[in-house]
Amino acid sequence: MSESRVIYGFHAVTSHLRSAPDGVREVFFDAARKDARSADLLELAKTRNVRVMTVDARRLDGMTGNARHQGVAATVTPVKLATHIDDVLEVLTEPALLLILDGVTDPHNLGACLRVADAMGVHAVIAPKDRAAGINATVSKVASGAAETVPYIPVTNLARTMRDLKERDIWITGLDAQGATDIFTARLDGARALVLGAEGEGMRRLTREHCDELVRIPMLGRVESLNVSVSAGICLAETRRQRTTARI
Repeated sequence: MSESRVIYGFHAVTSHLRSAPDGVREVFFDAARKDARSADLLELAKTRNVRVMTVDARRLDGMTGNARHQGVAATVTPVKLATHIDDVLEVLTEPALLLILDGVTDPHNLGACLRVADAMGVHAVIAPKDRAAGINATVSKVASGAAETVPYIPVTNLARTMRDLKERDIWITGLDAQGATDIFTARLDGARALVLGAEGEGMRRLTREHCDELVRIPMLGRVESLNVSVSAGICLAETRRQRTTARI
């Protein structure tokens, strides 16, 4: 039998039932829940021919490591996405749009970045194998289905991967508070990889040195920094806007 993993939370389970129902083995539901949201999810599972098991909250706590599961979990077969950047780039029919995350260790931040990446049409998210969160149940819950749609590619040597991308004529733009150009005046069309570091620490020195350019988000209020997923959303939205404008 192929490996399976547990996902939990209404968004994650519902998204998986809609996008990849064949990969959902069982849905586990808190028998105490009787609300409309629960009824909708149960009906969706029924229409997808997925078995539903009603259990008590303690079993769900055990399955999810006492996470905030909202009374629902599922065992799923991981969706087969690309595991190497070459597999992504070789089938593209438009200029590449990649998101590189350097040092993002919080699974909530990774999940939120994947969700933004899915919304903005990112072709893959790249991160180092070390000093990175990796895909787990928490990431899947926060990503609300994006962990099953956006390839997440961990690499052994991030600097070498960035050099390889340059050889493929992919321009690498790093987000840095000291960037010479702000994100709204920088040119972001064409094949591109956006690089973001963890909140507070930012990119590592070697990662920064391998960027073709550094840009910044202008901070017009009193706060000095943004969460990495918020920063990713701003940068990717501006990149997508420029791509759309360039086609008009």
